[in-house]
Amino acid sequence: MVHKRIFTLFLAFFVAGCAVVAPNLPAITEEPTGDRYNGRIVWHDLLTTTPAESRKFYGELFGWEFESPGMDLGFGGENSYMLIRHEGRLIGGMVDANRLNRDVNISQWVTVMSVDDINAATQRVAGDGGEVLTAPTDVGSRGTLAVVTGPDGALFAMIQTKDGDPAEQEPVLNGWLWNELWTDDVERSTTFYQQVAGFGVEDEKVADDDRSYRILIAGDKPRAGILATPFEGERPVWVNYLRVEDPAAITARVEGLGGRVLVGAQARPVGGTAALIAGPSGAGVAIQTWPLD
Repeated sequence: MVHKRIFTLFLAFFVAGCAVVAPNLPAITEEPTGDRYNGRIVWHDLLTTTPAESRKFYGELFGWEFESPGMDLGFGGENSYMLIRHEGRLIGGMVDANRLNRDVNISQWVTVMSVDDINAATQRVAGDGGEVLTAPTDVGSRGTLAVVTGPDGALFAMIQTKDGDPAEQEPVLNGWLWNELWTDDVERSTTFYQQVAGFGVEDEKVADDDRSYRILIAGDKPRAGILATPFEGERPVWVNYLRVEDPAAITARVEGLGGRVLVGAQARPVGGTAALIAGPSGAGVAIQTWPLD
């Protein structure tokens, strides 16, 4: 993974790039609830050096559609930032990382967590061992956004939406299913997220194993998992899961669309069958069956 400091560019692309015009990112939903679900992952942004190839990759694998916001965001190109839809519903955005003029590949999916008071949340980040890479910044219709890391260096963004978060819905096929932090210190990370977003904690027994799986709970609902990094030498990172019917069928098509299979389809100890793939730019995403089999 690219060092976390590179990702200060993620919000710089939105904010510093918009210095001559008021940044006005589109809202993350066209049907805001007026409510904020503190601790819920409500958005994902793909930072990619291969935007055209990425559109084809995700479009053909998952049926996603990409569209221009239809407004001048000040990024120097009509398609520098695109919205992603699935079954007509907004599910994320895509940033053309080439506009950042970097000599390293900074492609990654960025996990965005809802908070009801972003100023208080960023103060807690800084006070509990994390780092505020970009202070809370008004990004127009979307709300107020900040980019931070946990004490393990895993990057994520926080948003206080302007008009409320999207309504909750059951995970649909080829849509977002789950979000999981891979970290080198489960207990330290647990304490951090409890402090920052007020999560409750539940440990779920792993079948045929002495280990347990850490779940973060907010609003009486499971919101994310925490897992000891499964690959030696891998930097702590937030991993995003898509719900699919047949991971093996998906992975069979990945290379033909310009991506890579990082981990082939296999049963997870916590349930379900999962795989880890990367798009054409190298940004990784997990796929998994659900309900758990």
